[in-house]
Formats: sequence, structure tokens, C-alpha cells
Amino acid sequence: MRRRDLLRASASVGVFGAAGCVGGRDDQVFEEGFEDGIGDWESGAAIGPEVDIDDFDWELGVSDAVAKSGDRSLRIWNQGDYDDGVTWASHPIPVEPGGSYRIEVTGQFWSESESFNTIRHALMRLAPEPPETEEDFPQPGLNTTDLGETPYGGLRDALWLSDGWREYAFEWTTPELSTDVLHLAVGTAVIWEADATHYVDDLSVRVEPR
Repeated sequence: MRRRDLLRASASVGVFGAAGCVGGRDDQVFEEGFEDGIGDWESGAAIGPEVDIDDFDWELGVSDAVAKSGDRSLRIWNQGDYDDGVTWASHPIPVEPGGSYRIEVTGQFWSESESFNTIRHALMRLAPEPPETEEDFPQPGLNTTDLGETPYGGLRDALWLSDGWREYAFEWTTPELSTDVLHLAVGTAVIWEADATHYVDDLSVRVEPR
């Protein structure tokens, strides 16, 4: 199975982690290791207007091929024929409305090897709305950690910087939030004209009122 069908096929399986309503205490955490399947994660993909989205092939689902910890991780594969396209998974994160927060997000991304070529970018985003297009993610090289208060948090940084697992992290200083749900998205963006598989594991969201 491919694309969204692959993700939905495992939707009945529970998710590993905790997702309480964050905001009341600074020690409340969302964690995800994909040990029990997809759970509430939803898939998405986008590509530039010159390519029909149906012509962009991608796959997303839980795999036991490699894992940072435990036995499973999130597998993301996408084709590189168009030097373009993004694939992601997103998950709701409950939050107490009416507050402002400092949020730290970390995750592990796996690359097959180190490469001098930038083959893919790692994508991470936390925002009041789930992403719909590539433009909803940060620009290349951007990390919101040092930007102060921003409408959403995230990063876009090169993969293939090392062989195996590498940690990616960002902080988001939120404005006062009117929503009771945020959306965490992780994925990869095509840079080089080559198909590529990556894995994501050990996601963590920590929230501190400010």
C-alpha cells in the first residue's frame, strides 16, 4: 500500500506516548516512539504547481527496519524525480487556551549515510493548524529557537549529515493561544533527484508556561 492508505491501515492500533492537556504544569510532555503503530497520526504530501500531486509517489508508515529506541519508528519514503515535494505526518497536541508558552520539540531522524550532497531536508513544525503545503514549513536553514515570539515553531535542516541517527530540535515562543489544540508535523523535503528513505523516532514535546 502507498500514500494515505498505508497510514490509515494502521489507524486502529494504539499510539505509544502521552498526550495530556499541556499548559497547566511545566512538566507535562508528549512523547512518541511508534511502538504500537500510527495511532492519531495523519499523513500529508505536497509538491509544486508544475507537477500533479498524483504523480508524486510517497510512502509513510510504521516500520521495524530500524529504531532509535524500542523496535519501531516512522518510515518516510518519497521519490526524487522532480527535485521537489514534501511528505509529512501530523499529530494533535492538546494545550490550555489563553496562555503563552515556551515549547521545546526534539526528534531523531535517520539517514542511510553521510553525503556531501543535500539529498533531503528534515522538516519539523508545531502550529495551531496542520500543514497543507510546503510553504507552511520553515524556509531552508531556518530554526525558530532564537527568533523570539513567532506564529508557529519549527525547523528545516539538511539530512544526510551523518550515518544513522541524528537529533533535530527547535524551540517555539508562542503568542497567547486561543486554540486548545496544536499540531506537530514531521517529515522530509526532496532536494536531490534521487529516491530516499528516512526514519523518525523518539519525538518529544515539552511545554513551559511563560
